[in-house]
Amino acid sequence: MNSQNEQVKLVIETLFRTQYGKMVSYLTSKFGLGFLENAEDVVQETLFTAFQKWAFDGIPENPEAWIFVVARNKAYNIVKKQQKNSEIELARLVEEFSANEDQIFLNREIEDNMLRIILLCCNLSLPVESKILFILSCLCGFSRKELSQALLMKPETVKKRLFRAKKTIREQDLKLTDSNPESLKEQIGTICNILYILFNKGYNSSSHENVIRKDICFEAMRLVKLLLDHFHDHSRTHALFALMCFHSARFESRIDDKGAIVLFKNQDRNLWNQDLIKSGIYHLSQASTGNVITVYHFEAAIAAEHCTAPNFEKTRWTFILQQYKQLYKLKPSPIILLNIAIVKNMLGRTTESINELQLLKEHPHLQSYYLLHATLGELFGAQKKYAQSIQALDTALRLTGSIQEQNLLLRKRLEMESKLNS
Repeated sequence: MNSQNEQVKLVIETLFRTQYGKMVSYLTSKFGLGFLENAEDVVQETLFTAFQKWAFDGIPENPEAWIFVVARNKAYNIVKKQQKNSEIELARLVEEFSANEDQIFLNREIEDNMLRIILLCCNLSLPVESKILFILSCLCGFSRKELSQALLMKPETVKKRLFRAKKTIREQDLKLTDSNPESLKEQIGTICNILYILFNKGYNSSSHENVIRKDICFEAMRLVKLLLDHFHDHSRTHALFALMCFHSARFESRIDDKGAIVLFKNQDRNLWNQDLIKSGIYHLSQASTGNVITVYHFEAAIAAEHCTAPNFEKTRWTFILQQYKQLYKLKPSPIILLNIAIVKNMLGRTTESINELQLLKEHPHLQSYYLLHATLGELFGAQKKYAQSIQALDTALRLTGSIQEQNLLLRKRLEMESKLNS
């Protein structure tokens, strides 16, 4: 019985991540966006019911169909109780359900609705953080506790932001049918932007305990892949997916077995996922078709060079510098200037790099950015200016809340202090 329970648990966990968003979008497409919160409750209840029943009766031949039928019936019962004077509407639902019994989970239709929900979310007049919360909650099944831990928010803040997002949808009387396939295609850029931010939330996690939230990264990748399945000739989406593949390929090498951060130059390249790198190369080649070039193209090209260089020393730093300069033209950001300065150091232009970083310290968006000061600490150390290095590292330590980042900075500080006193 225990082994059967473990098998059922594994299947339910897989269904939760792969089918949760599809089931929510299916139910909201049938009952309207006003049913959204009920849909989330129904899906969670259905998966719990599945675990209880399958533990005794065994896993059905088609578990996806089973949970969709059960969720649909549960939702119908809720609507039936809520309906007071609309027998015609109930009759229509019964007729529709009967007619579509064998086509209840046509993936194309359901996935269209998932994309519509993402687009609807992108177009809401809400902060980006609220949009990310909404997607992770409604389409990825993240609980409020998970969201609180992943995004470093108080549970009450998560609750309020989700409530506000759903209230906005209700008040605007938005409908999924407002977004047809053509409008989806026209706004792929908007969807890509929010999924790019979502991936970065996981890749550079603000969590005290986790430098990487792989679950968030993989959810972002899953949703971008959903876009690709629908619009397979869209170069922007290919470039974004390539970028995500290259970054996620290095997950296992970024943290050592003791939970400490491993600097890029010290990462064990044998741990890099070659399948993801190959996938990234394929999608980057697909992204080269067409006349549109985006920030994702340049970022993916930079990530590809890092992943395909024979070793750290043989990385084509001149190529990377060129890509960053082109990227800056499309996306003039102080973070890109920071990266340009770092690459110049890799080309032996350390003094120039330090001067540019010193100027960036005055930029309002970087004054509290720990990585700027950590980089200065590293470069001052390379020039044997150990006192200045320690000062910069102390500033970086005050600016990060990540335990792993603090430990890395402390190790570097001890190294500088030892050299200063020797």
